[in-house]
Amino acid sequence: MKRDELTEEQALALQNVRFDSRDEEIDLKELFIALWQGKYIIIASTVLIAVMAVVYALNAKQTWTTEATVTEPQVSDFANYQKMVNDFQPVFDVYQEDGTILVSEKLDDFLAPENLFQIFVQQYQSRANKKAYISTNPAFQTELEALPVNEDEKLLQKSIATLYSNWYKKLSANEIKTNGEVAIFTLSGEQESAEVSFDFMLGYLNFIDSKAKHVAVANLSSAVQAQRNQLIQQKALLTDQAISRLQNEKILAGYALEIAKAAEISQPQPNLGDKELFAINIGANALEAKVKVLDNLSNLGLIEPRLRTVEAKINLLSNLAINPDVDFKTYRFIEAPEEPLSRTSPKRPLIAILGVLLGGMLGCAIVLIRFAFREK
Repeated sequence: MKRDELTEEQALALQNVRFDSRDEEIDLKELFIALWQGKYIIIASTVLIAVMAVVYALNAKQTWTTEATVTEPQVSDFANYQKMVNDFQPVFDVYQEDGTILVSEKLDDFLAPENLFQIFVQQYQSRANKKAYISTNPAFQTELEALPVNEDEKLLQKSIATLYSNWYKKLSANEIKTNGEVAIFTLSGEQESAEVSFDFMLGYLNFIDSKAKHVAVANLSSAVQAQRNQLIQQKALLTDQAISRLQNEKILAGYALEIAKAAEISQPQPNLGDKELFAINIGANALEAKVKVLDNLSNLGLIEPRLRTVEAKINLLSNLAINPDVDFKTYRFIEAPEEPLSRTSPKRPLIAILGVLLGGMLGCAIVLIRFAFREK
């Protein structure tokens, strides 16, 4: 037998393999026929799921989001605050003996727009501030009162914490990345209607605006109080030094007077040195007058000139006052909050379309599965 000739058994086996391969091949025509025959199942599934999706979309809890875009304030936004800060500038400056003034930079940070804006953002994101504001919201109070009070104390506290956490998410601040160095944030507030969302967001902005201004003024007040305490300590130190120096001058003048009288030098003597420990060159008459002046001297600033500068700064602080109600802004609107024109969720058209697609896919799957089992 030739090599290319097949035995009867081999030919039969090859034919069976061909038939098996043909059985395993997918006939697209049969699949389309099966889908056409099951069109009522597909239609029914599509309609059922679509109706369920529409019902869900109509009854789902609505969410409306009010947004605002804010950035660092301009100088005009905190001009009143800047004036109040600048009034305290001389208290922090350093006055040298030669008359020059070294301007202090301690108050510069209080007037930096980025620092004021950072205070605003920190206060906006503070959970403590959110909790304080949310606790006064009537809708939150309603949900809080709806919690079951007969459950375990730990479970109740956990439920309250979860409720607060869900409400914290309704107030958010997201930074917008820009190529510049100026920080820009998008603020948002969520509620169940457009009007309530707008009022919720605007109320929190006003609440945080007051908080941020209070923090900025409190920071300034702390710095001024620290400077006041430092000046009081300097005054006490310089006063002690001046009193000690005055006593030394009195003692030296008294000894010089005794020496001058003993030497019978009553008039100034130009030939005597004035750099001696006991300066008798001015004569007994002048020394006697000097002793009287030192005994009656009450102005210690003549002895210690720095004491006059410190006292002047303390007097200036006594005449200045920090106004906690000063009107200024720690932020500036790029886009002010407005009532939203469309809801954030649910997206009813999208849900309906997805319901139709899901229903059609489910119907096709059912028909194909039935066809596959029928072929088996």
